[in-house]
Amino acid sequence: MMLSNILQALSGTINNIYLGQMIGTAALASASVFFPILFFFIALIMGTGAGASVLIGQAWGAGERDRVKVIAATTMTAALAFGVFIAVAMTPFTRLVMTAFGTPANVLPGAIAYATVILSFMPVLVAFLLFTQLLRGVGDTVTPLKALAVSISIAMVLTPLLIRGRLGLPPLGVASAAWAGVASWTLTVGWMVWYLRRRDHPLAPDAVFLRAMWPNLSILKLVLRLGVPAAVQMVIMALAEMVLLGLVNRYGSDATAAYGAVNQVLAYVQFPAISVAITTSILSSQAIGAGRVESLPGILRTGMLFNLVLTGTLVLLAYLFSRSIVSLFLTTDGVIGLTQSLLHIVLWSVVAYGAAGILSGQMRASGDVLVPTSLSVVAIVLVEVPVAWIGSRMMGIDGVWIAYPLTFMAMLLFQGLYYRTVWRHKTITRLV
Repeated sequence: MMLSNILQALSGTINNIYLGQMIGTAALASASVFFPILFFFIALIMGTGAGASVLIGQAWGAGERDRVKVIAATTMTAALAFGVFIAVAMTPFTRLVMTAFGTPANVLPGAIAYATVILSFMPVLVAFLLFTQLLRGVGDTVTPLKALAVSISIAMVLTPLLIRGRLGLPPLGVASAAWAGVASWTLTVGWMVWYLRRRDHPLAPDAVFLRAMWPNLSILKLVLRLGVPAAVQMVIMALAEMVLLGLVNRYGSDATAAYGAVNQVLAYVQFPAISVAITTSILSSQAIGAGRVESLPGILRTGMLFNLVLTGTLVLLAYLFSRSIVSLFLTTDGVIGLTQSLLHIVLWSVVAYGAAGILSGQMRASGDVLVPTSLSVVAIVLVEVPVAWIGSRMMGIDGVWIAYPLTFMAMLLFQGLYYRTVWRHKTITRLV
């Protein structure tokens, strides 16, 4: 799971390195400024996928293979429909959206070009991300790892070629990374279809799966009941990121580039935390489906220990080698120094972020999604955004980043209190 998450981000990281080193800081800023907007749309899909994964895990734990396929197919249909909607409805307004978020003038054309390509091919990205997410519901973490390896290999080759204007095309500038991403997602989805069918995988898109893509409304309703709160949380996180990005953009393109570089580093440091939280949720849902509720406390304790050791170790290494890491993305000394300083503010709190995710992941595996989600939303709305806004006026750019550790600590406090006082006293039963 952790290797898969690393590979998933590695594609974006390598593209950012190509953009920053081969084109310049403005190119990196152009791609970075679109990230919160992209995350907004992906959040809706991934939230729905999270709800489906809980149901798939419970059905798989109960040994109901046919129901697993119905849940996955129904979810895929709904997600693809939403991806098509995004592509059709949002692409014509790319310039308006990028301008509205205060994108610096010197990076606006590149940001528009990059965003237009990604939004136009959103259904392909949806299929790619959702397939890997649903596979984990049946405990298959190897196929997503292989798929991501295929994807990143394609992107690594294509991006520099498109930047240099090879393959019979003119130099595509910032959009090179977007076009390489689209090609890699498309080819990888094709590879996954072939690979899963060849192995007679439970989620192979065979005739049974394709027939099940006509949505089962009762299943879809349950998926949405579990997935919508998670999607809402992710959307609110994305909206908060957009607000924070707007604050960052006021300090110019160097600050925007630093924002992108810090997020790249944080993504890797967060991967153990995210991976353990996802695994905790999957194992918990399978245990509930199998009727082994007594194993839930052991799953939670093990997840917490893994988070402390793995995430804590990466945080320490990131502090020790922060300048060398940041230099992979940036070439200007002033921007490197700024990025390093901002990174030091937030790194330590990723351990708390992971612990909060593990608690909420197990609670959501039981179908209890509304309260854990609401608690996270409260932390984002009442801590992250106000602290960033006030901090930026009192402390400048540093004040924006102080909001992150305070928010992560608030999330852990809220989730821990609800878990100890309410959830662990509930009767846990399977949903499907």
